[in-house]
Parts: sequence; structure tokens; C-alpha cells
Amino acid sequence: MPAAAVKPVYALVGSDAFLQLQKLSAIVQMAPDAQRIDADGERAELAEVLDELRSFAMFGGRKVVVVQNADAFVTRFREPLEEYVAHPSTEATLVLRMNSLPGTQRIAKAIAKVGEIQDCNPPRDLARWVMDRGPAAHGVTVAPEAARLLAEMIGDDLGRLDNELAKLALSAEPGTGGRPTVRPQDVAAGVAFQREQEMAEMTNAVAAGRPADAVRKWRQMVAADSSAEFRAVTWLTIWLTNVRKALAMRRSGMQPAAITAALRIWPRELAGPFMQTAAAMGEAKANRAIDLLAEVDRQSKSGVGNAADNVERFLLSLAE
Repeated sequence: MPAAAVKPVYALVGSDAFLQLQKLSAIVQMAPDAQRIDADGERAELAEVLDELRSFAMFGGRKVVVVQNADAFVTRFREPLEEYVAHPSTEATLVLRMNSLPGTQRIAKAIAKVGEIQDCNPPRDLARWVMDRGPAAHGVTVAPEAARLLAEMIGDDLGRLDNELAKLALSAEPGTGGRPTVRPQDVAAGVAFQREQEMAEMTNAVAAGRPADAVRKWRQMVAADSSAEFRAVTWLTIWLTNVRKALAMRRSGMQPAAITAALRIWPRELAGPFMQTAAAMGEAKANRAIDLLAEVDRQSKSGVGNAADNVERFLLSLAE
């Protein structure tokens, strides 16, 4: 798709980080030579973001400026943002990742006029989403009852649903028509959430200042599952997003048990270590980690270094 098809402004609005990442990836892929710049909406200044949008990319092509946690950014700079959106740069794209954006607001109407507002909330029919996602992303048919069981077990966390589907696809046996099929007994017999638990153990080791343990765990995951290196960025981004959400909830006065329940930290024995990890990282380190992870993703997709090695270097950087 030509770069001209990319619109100047997008708002990715909703609670699901997996959907936001999917749609962000699609936007970036519309301009394959684009230079991506990430900014944290709680810390970024408007002048910095506008300078990036209005200046030329270092190697030519289009710029894609992504503002994470953009609710705070829009609140702080609503009027000047409305002015920018009314006359956006023709050589850059602004992407706002937000939890909510009421359609009655002027900024929402302005974005809809020149760009797109994309819904990133989980669908109501999770089982239908699982059945559609199976063949589209993992080459397997998911039986209706298996899809319902998986949705009931995990809930509306699409990243975890997708990870579990990927694991089930590796061992699915052929069904009607010859395509591998995930059946209810496969879901019931599977080691549910094994990958999430391994990821939690790895990231907890990083936060506890044990980088060697984290790297050893990562190497074990790659050795056991050759697809791990390709899904690691999604896992880590969702985990870091949950860390930031947990810290914000704690600031608002929520109790740890309520926070981990809201974020669906499962199994229960991981709830305590997760909150300890979030506290150990703090907001500043979590924000820096998300920025660095975006660069790791860019390098891996552009062929700069080995994907598994890039993730390993990222894990070591978290312990610095």
C-alpha cells in the first residue's frame, strides 16, 4: 500500500493493548520506509512532538510519531492539538494511543475529519474472535466449544488469548478437511497460561536485579518454543503496559488485590510478585523500557540483529 494511503492522524482508543499494537503495526506498515518516534504522553511536551511532526525524517520518507498514554497529553494540550489536527503535516502521521475519547469532544471530531479513530476495545463475542483469529493468525480451526472454553478461562485479554492460541496451534491435530483443529479437550488438557507464567518469572528476575536468571529463562523459552522470539515483544509490551496501569491504580488508592484482579494477573500466586515488580521498576523505568522495546521491535522487523538476541539485550538493559 503506498505511503499516500497513510492518514495524518490516528487515535487508537480502547483498553486492549494487543489491539492497539496490531493497529499501530498496520499503520506503520502502510509506510514501510517510515521513521517511527515514540513519546510518553505524561512526560512529553507539545513543542517536542510538533517539532518531530514538522521536521523531515533523517533518511527521507514519512515520520510516524506515536504518543503512548495520550489521554494525559490531550488533556494538557487540547486546544493547540485541535489547531494542529485542523492543519496537520503532510509528511508525518500522529498516532495517539488512548483509553477513551468521547465522540462529542472537538478533538475527536477534528481527528475523524482528517484521520481515523479506531476502536481498540475487546469484542463482546470473545469466542467469535478466537474462532476468527485461529485460522487467520495461526492456521488452525478452533471448535466453537473450545473457543468458548478458552474465552471463559482467560477473559477479554486478547494478548493472552492470542498467546494461548499460538501454543495450542503447535500441537493441534488435523480435523475435518485436514486443517489442524483445536478441540475442547485440547484446551482443558493444555498447560494454561504456561507462557505467561514463564514471562512473569523472567521479568520478575529482571526487576529483582537478577539479569543472569532472566536471560537464562529467556534462552530456555526460545529453546522450548521457536516462535517465542517473534511473540516476545507483544508479551513484554503487554506486561509493561500492565505495570504502568498498576502504578496508576496504586496512585489512585486501589488496593493490590483489586489491581491484580482488574488486570487479570493469573494465577493468583503471581499477583504478589507482579506488584513487587511494578513497585521496583517505578514509572520512569517502565516508560523508558517501553520506548526501548519499540526500538527493539523496529530493529527485529528491519533485519537489524537476531530477534532473540535483541530481546536478550533488552532484558539486560532493564537491569542497568
